[in-house]
Amino acid sequence: MIKDPQHVVVHRPEACEGCGGSLFSRDGTSEVPGYERRQVADLPALLALEVTEHRAQRGRCFGCGTTTTAPFPAEASGARVGYGPRIEALMVYLMEYQLLPYERASELLEDTFGEPAPGAGTPYSAVKRCFEGLEETEEAIKEGLLGGTGEAVVGGLDETGLRAEGKGMWVHVASTEELAHYYAVHEKRGTEATKEIGILPLFKGVAMHDGLSPYWDYERCAHALRNAHHLRELTFVEEEHEQERAGRMKALLLEIEEAVREEAAFLGGTHLLAPEKVEKFEKRYQRLLEAGVEANPPPERTGKRGRPKQTKGKNLVDRLDEHREAVLRFMHDFRVPFENNRAERDLRMVKVRQKISGCFRTRRGAEMFCRIRGYISTVRKQGENVLAALESVFMGDPFVPSLQAE
Repeated sequence: MIKDPQHVVVHRPEACEGCGGSLFSRDGTSEVPGYERRQVADLPALLALEVTEHRAQRGRCFGCGTTTTAPFPAEASGARVGYGPRIEALMVYLMEYQLLPYERASELLEDTFGEPAPGAGTPYSAVKRCFEGLEETEEAIKEGLLGGTGEAVVGGLDETGLRAEGKGMWVHVASTEELAHYYAVHEKRGTEATKEIGILPLFKGVAMHDGLSPYWDYERCAHALRNAHHLRELTFVEEEHEQERAGRMKALLLEIEEAVREEAAFLGGTHLLAPEKVEKFEKRYQRLLEAGVEANPPPERTGKRGRPKQTKGKNLVDRLDEHREAVLRFMHDFRVPFENNRAERDLRMVKVRQKISGCFRTRRGAEMFCRIRGYISTVRKQGENVLAALESVFMGDPFVPSLQAE
């Protein structure tokens, strides 16, 4: 409840509930003075647009006779009638954050303010201006992801499909607990894309990913694998292939995660597991791997050309063996999470956008969505108000994210 409500309505009982007698004397007083309070918060009956008319005065020089007109501010520098930074921020908020199509965003504005809806070109123009105004901010986010503070960054990497111009493309994302960068829309998923984007070739922190082969080409950074994927695959092998060893490996990974969580939560801890505990975990991991290799032998050759197809169980065992350092990175470096939910959460909005509003007509539209969405995700991670942060873009002073590494 607030201390000073804008409106106060007093309700007086008409008569006694017991006998029907009067409750108040002639002067309006009661033997039991006081009242109960309840408050109702609501919107004003009409949300009206606030129109500001800018008048640029003209003056003639007494010396040379030249007539000079005062310049208009940025928000009034275009057409005779335009929209200010707050309403433009609201348009971008509705379309790029709440994922409404242009037409539905215009309808909402018309119903809310009781004014004719802006044409489709107006919200598109707002998105375009926001995209252009965030160019330097996007570079700052990229610098933060590359470890601009001089500290090693733990970055979650992921990619997902996107349709633009009627064909399939890929959106690549890099994110931390503080930053998110939808850093490219590209026709390719692999090495060609990562080289052209330019983040991974310069990245020196810990790259956490799902094991996509192009990621392993970069040796300047350390690697960590998402164990949520391993848990799902181990469950499949345990249940579908009836391999009890897979269940024991899953239990071991979860036991290590619990040990790390307990040590990290202990105020007096060193944020390192005891060496003898690490050694025991690694020995158990090795024994379960050996059992997995025994239960999943290489496939026999059939006489057909090419390498015979391996089972899912064999592929999983090979990955857990070859990349054991990346699998267990979270055990040795407490900054590394057990899984990579942050990157998956950041990418999920790309899929949601396409389900609600359909595919992108142009690649440029996809690029605008990704840059603005990366800014919004970063703003939210840093606890700032999204609508206010979008307004700051149209004021020419975008929110500058904190670039501290994890």
